[in-house]
Amino acid sequence: MSRPKRRFWRRSTGALAERRRQNAAGDEFETRTVHAGQEPDVATGAVVPPITLASTFVQDAVGDHRGYEYARSANPTRAALETCVAELEGAEHGLAFASGMAAEDATLRAALDAGDHVIIPADAYGGTYRLVARLHEPAGIAWTAVDHADLDAIGGAWRDETKLVWVETPTNPLLTVVDIAAVAKLAHDRGARVVVDNTFATPYLQQPLGLGVVHSSTKYLGGHSAVVGGIVALRDAELAERIAFVQNAAGAVPGPFDCYLVLRGIKTLAVRMDRHCENARAIAVLLTEHPAVAQALYPGLPGHPGHDVARRQMRDFGGMVSFTVAAGEEAAIKLVASTRLFTLAESLGAVESLIEHPAEMTHASAAGSPLAVDPALVRLSVGIESAEDLVTDLRQALDASG
Repeated sequence: MSRPKRRFWRRSTGALAERRRQNAAGDEFETRTVHAGQEPDVATGAVVPPITLASTFVQDAVGDHRGYEYARSANPTRAALETCVAELEGAEHGLAFASGMAAEDATLRAALDAGDHVIIPADAYGGTYRLVARLHEPAGIAWTAVDHADLDAIGGAWRDETKLVWVETPTNPLLTVVDIAAVAKLAHDRGARVVVDNTFATPYLQQPLGLGVVHSSTKYLGGHSAVVGGIVALRDAELAERIAFVQNAAGAVPGPFDCYLVLRGIKTLAVRMDRHCENARAIAVLLTEHPAVAQALYPGLPGHPGHDVARRQMRDFGGMVSFTVAAGEEAAIKLVASTRLFTLAESLGAVESLIEHPAEMTHASAAGSPLAVDPALVRLSVGIESAEDLVTDLRQALDASG
């Protein structure tokens, strides 16, 4: 399928490559979260890049502009965000979208044509299942869901038409850990691409070997339950061109204020993730000890089947914890309504702790499908409050659940 190129694309990627060369001197991750793509404003000296609200930009002559012509195609605040996340992921190209699902959709549209086949996780996010099964399958894209922790299962699902393996690790909501290097080798040896949804881990905890990476920036990157957005970061120039075309043609781009909010959130990403991980460990210990819990799911637990892989490819084990309630669905629903600090709400990755019932909330779209989740499952997004307070709150809810 022929896709015209955006005129500004080469210019923007060249600037990003130059910026990455300037950073090659050894800036640590925490430093880059504060400074990448966010140089002081040249005109005023403001240490925070301005929010550029203009929808259009002056041209010095017909077709002769200063890198920006129309805000759907490019915007300075959005360019700062795209540069920042690309640098944090070790990528060459970054593209921001109005939501994580818009980022996923653009990537799938760019990577696959009618007749192609994609392999997704057997416990993928419900929105990913809905996107693939209800939008892309009718457009001619075939898909298979298998356990990505099982390389033989991926190999068994392979077809001549397989062009993409869509990886989540840790997965949402079962926190399965996937060996990224092993899956990438299997796919690349067969001529297919790999894209990793890195939302749960963030680039602070995991950088997927320079593969294509997708984030819901609504979550940990933004970090404050105040913005919806998505990011794609990658090194593959050809695929970047294709995604950039979809971004511009379909126009699912974030507004400049949304980009500013994500940039502001990223500045504290490292310190927030350290606290998220610390608190999640305390919650996981409680869950392993409480009689109301049938199974605790957290990659940091030595008994987790993906623990060793997580230790190898992650800096820490993340802030997401899931568990099944021993008494079943009714008790799980009672439990999620019984917490005081954990807020009953969808989404994740913010400073406040959230609790939800995936079967009837975030993963309701997968009901009746092979990706349906256990109705006794509860998912926690552990925030940055006092770990002692969170443990106390969850313990009383577990006690009350019966």
